[in-house]
Amino acid sequence: MVKIYRLVKQAKMIKTDDFSSVFNFRKRISTQYLAIHYQPNEHQRARLGLVVGKKIAKLSVNRNYMRRVLRELFRTQQHDICHVDLIVRVQKKFSKVDFKQIKQEFDGLIDKLNQRMLVATKVNTSTN
Repeated sequence: MVKIYRLVKQAKMIKTDDFSSVFNFRKRISTQYLAIHYQPNEHQRARLGLVVGKKIAKLSVNRNYMRRVLRELFRTQQHDICHVDLIVRVQKKFSKVDFKQIKQEFDGLIDKLNQRMLVATKVNTSTN
C-alpha cells in the first residue's frame, strides 16, 4: 500500500463531542511544551484535534503557527500512529527557535503512545 501523506478530512477531529469524549477518557502523556490526550477509536486511522489557548499565546498569529507546526508533524507521522483519537494541547508557547525541541517532544510522545497502546492491546487479547 502506498502511503499518502495528505491530511485528509477524516483525520481531523472537529466536533465538540469528540473532544469531550477524549478528555473524559482521562489518558494523558505530557512534556514541557505539549500534552497529548488520547482514546482508542474504531476508525481505521489516527485522528487529530488541537488545542492552543489564548492563555498560552495572546496573538492569533502565534497560535496559528503552533497549530500549523503540530498539524505538519502529525501529517508526516500519521501512518506510524496507532488508531487513536489524539488531542494535542500546547502547554507552553513556542516559536521557530524551538522547532527542533518540539519535533523531538512530539516524536517521543508518539513513541510512548504507541508503546502504551501496544501494551493495552496485549492485555485485552490475553484476557479474552
